[in-house]
Amino acid sequence: MSLSILNNVSSLAAQNQLSMTQASLQKTLLQLSSGSRLNTGADDAAGLAIADGLHANITALTQSARNASDGVGSLQVADGALAQVTALLNRAVTLATEAATGTVSDPQRTTINAEFTAIKAEIDRIGSSTNYNGGQVFTATATAIYLSDGTTGGSSSITVTTGALSSAAIGFSGTPTNISADVLTSATAAQTALGHLTTAIAGVAADRGALGAETNRLQSASSVITNQVQNLTNAEDGIRAADIPSAVANMSRLTILQQTGMAALQQSNQMQQSVLKLLQ
Repeated sequence: MSLSILNNVSSLAAQNQLSMTQASLQKTLLQLSSGSRLNTGADDAAGLAIADGLHANITALTQSARNASDGVGSLQVADGALAQVTALLNRAVTLATEAATGTVSDPQRTTINAEFTAIKAEIDRIGSSTNYNGGQVFTATATAIYLSDGTTGGSSSITVTTGALSSAAIGFSGTPTNISADVLTSATAAQTALGHLTTAIAGVAADRGALGAETNRLQSASSVITNQVQNLTNAEDGIRAADIPSAVANMSRLTILQQTGMAALQQSNQMQQSVLKLLQ
């Protein structure tokens, strides 16, 4: 092999190979430290685009699951409030039944009616003050629970409607019952109120059944979304995640190549020193 003092081709080749080895080693170390094989677009442009698209879908679906959970929470608050209204109406039935009998005196009916009036006021308070996340639960306006299907531009929603609630309008699933004007000051008035109260209790029961059905619907949607998130996450992980055993083996191989490359570079540089020795 000829020796030259103008160009050290062996050294240049060794430097080039060592540079490539070090770049590969750096990439492998980055994969091991991050756990991902896609740290830059240059790693796998197509794979990165697919993984990022899947991640965007996962993000949208995860928020959709939260939206569904919030919807369930709102309906559960409404159901709890209606349970209180049912208890109040049952107490009102007891009072009306007592006031309707002929053995009760008018002064006693006045006392009974005072409690009945308080019950109506409490129903009004429940209807106006029950809220979820700062929003009033019992309104005539429908609430749309936004649910994304995880595709670009895709979306759907589940519309949940409660309704206004007060002593003047009990039972939003059907025709509301008005007990606001009812009194228990006479046996006849108490009997009339008793009929209204019975209808109101049936209306609240229907409301709770409707809310229960909507709750089940939202919970089912949330379960489907959660499964979608799991499947998409597995798919993204399969594309993005680094193969740790393979990366460790590759790191060991590249480390050895780096050491041998440095030794080869040192040896090639020493070859030019041999030329100087010939001139001595």
